[in-house]
Amino acid sequence: MKQRIDYYNAAPDALKIMMEMEKYTKTTGLDRKLRELIKIRASQINGCAYCINMHTADARKMGETEQRLFCLTAWRECTFYTDAEKAALELTEYVTLIATKRVPDELYQRVREHYDEKQYVDLVLLINQINSWNRISIAMGNIATEK
Repeated sequence: MKQRIDYYNAAPDALKIMMEMEKYTKTTGLDRKLRELIKIRASQINGCAYCINMHTADARKMGETEQRLFCLTAWRECTFYTDAEKAALELTEYVTLIATKRVPDELYQRVREHYDEKQYVDLVLLINQINSWNRISIAMGNIATEK
């Protein structure tokens, strides 16, 4: 597969808006490693190799461990993610699979034990942002390449 469309040039105004949202997600105060874990987990669910490749590389540069990256698909069974991270990862899965999972009240309450109202909104926006990137990347035919 090769990239189908140079979407940055085909729709620069739309991509500018996407990049503005990306800038916002970096200013939220959410831990930067957690932001990458969320991006990786959503990308795993969506099967976006391009984004998995990008965000695992970014996470490594931030000092994230190989162990935590390799075990992300089985985070529930690991002791090396914090309860706050686990709550955010579970929210990531539910929002990414919202058509079938929804976001139950008990999950909302569990997430709110670790994150205030604004942080909850910021988590949901971040999860939606990476889901949008995944869908754009997959639809446009982006592929992961070795660097």
